[in-house]
Amino acid sequence: MIGTGYVGLVTGTCFAESGNEVVCLDVDASKVQRLRNGEIPIYEPGLEELVTRNAAAGRLQFTTSYEQAVTGARCIFICVGTPQDEDGAADLAYVRSAAEQMAPWLSENAVVVCKSTVPVGTNRQVREWISALTQTVFHSASNPEFLKEGAAIEDFTRPDRVVVGVDTDYAAETLRELYAPFLRTEKPYLVVGIESAEMIKYVANCLLATKISFINEMANICEKVGADINDVRRGIGHDSRIGFAFLFPGAGYGGSCFPKDVRAMASVAERHGGNARILRMVDETNNQQKQVLFQKLRDYFGDSLRQRTIAIWGLAFKPRTDDVREAPAITLIENLLAAGCSLRVHDPVAGQNIRRIFGDRLHYCAHHYDTCEGADAVCILTEWNEFRNPDFEVLRHHLKSPVIFDGRNLFDPHKMAARRFHYAGIGLAPLHVISPDN
Repeated sequence: MIGTGYVGLVTGTCFAESGNEVVCLDVDASKVQRLRNGEIPIYEPGLEELVTRNAAAGRLQFTTSYEQAVTGARCIFICVGTPQDEDGAADLAYVRSAAEQMAPWLSENAVVVCKSTVPVGTNRQVREWISALTQTVFHSASNPEFLKEGAAIEDFTRPDRVVVGVDTDYAAETLRELYAPFLRTEKPYLVVGIESAEMIKYVANCLLATKISFINEMANICEKVGADINDVRRGIGHDSRIGFAFLFPGAGYGGSCFPKDVRAMASVAERHGGNARILRMVDETNNQQKQVLFQKLRDYFGDSLRQRTIAIWGLAFKPRTDDVREAPAITLIENLLAAGCSLRVHDPVAGQNIRRIFGDRLHYCAHHYDTCEGADAVCILTEWNEFRNPDFEVLRHHLKSPVIFDGRNLFDPHKMAARRFHYAGIGLAPLHVISPDN
């Protein structure tokens, strides 16, 4: 495994768990040493136990040496980052570096597998980069990942499907053998062309991102016309052509995949003379959606927002992860700080990652109830389970006034009105309004 980020570490560990000998490589020596010491650099439920067990059994090793990692390996997976450049295109510098540094150590008939999310044509480039530095016969493959943060172990060990893009039968059969333990429930092993495999990952993420932006836009329209997005969502979700997945309105999507992949796919289309109108609008709609909660706060408090203390529940872009990349909470925090607010924040696992961004400008609380002490309002950005059934009397006691702005629609607005809370969600008209000065 070249790269010990989210994809590389989860993939390598799960392969080791099924009996393979896996060496994970990273150029960050301090990160490698932490992994050797049993410290996991990311939060993913179940991962620490698997890493510890397989490292102790000798099936999982960590190194900074390409010679150690690549020599004798039947499969080499490229799992490095592909950050976006100024135009939104994927930056392939890390992919190229991995390809060139592995070249001298490849064994005959090794399969070089690109698991990083890369634009169409990248695997062909990887082959060219390696071939320029070695005469060793090797095979190329694309193997897109479909891991959801927070459920990655389950997704890997019980996949919906495994997709491999190859141009030789040898590569297809080698990867089939590797994945066989995870396909015993007759889930499909899909062998396609390399370019098709590269497209599959982008198309899947772009379609899911489009569903999110679509339902968010519909939610905003519902507020304007007096409809309830939850009723609308139920009404359309039972249509088998539509379904309920990714039809939950919110404060915008974030993370390492959807924002980057939507922009990268649009950039690929435009470089080839296409017009990516839908993808550009999906991205624009999502960026606008991240402003919705701040606009609600500004509308509610008016000119007095500057003096307010705001509590924020949830900092990660989704529950069961500490990933804050492009999280809606970051946009809200930036807006509220610029407006002169004091912020009290809590997340079960992502606090340290937010602290690296904002430092001491925020007050970090050990419990979500603690954020409410003296706060003028609560904003909910992440749907952690512990936020779903709070003691509303405790909240009322700690808050200056019972006001909640919910970016994930966790509560029933009718019940919140009965509790005499001012409750504003996404696509919901508030049923009970409390003046910010009372």
